[in-house]
Amino acid sequence: MINRLGQVMLYVNDQEKARVFWTEKAGFKVIAEEEAMGQKWIELAPEGAQTSIILHDKEVVAKMSLGVNLGTPSLMFFSDKLDELYSEFKNKNVTVGELVELPFGRVFNFADEEDNYFAVMERK
Repeated sequence: MINRLGQVMLYVNDQEKARVFWTEKAGFKVIAEEEAMGQKWIELAPEGAQTSIILHDKEVVAKMSLGVNLGTPSLMFFSDKLDELYSEFKNKNVTVGELVELPFGRVFNFADEEDNYFAVMERK
């Protein structure tokens, strides 16, 4: 039910410096820039890519206490059957967070057996 890897979330100390690196040095383009719920994120990708990176402010994410390891990137998977996947994970005793509605879509976190956290967002 996971369709594809959609986004890699990078936790950075300075979003503007990171934006400059990815656009001016790596050749990525800014796809979107959003602000909601006290945080800002910047989505970037190479031309024509199916997967993007999202720059998140490390300090803001740390305050949200989401259980993510801020020292490594996080993976955001996409699913067109989010409710089914959520139920399936719960039935298989996978550690899952709440299914939440955010301004950019519905999402939930899950962890593997080593407490590595991942996210799944609804994309049809």
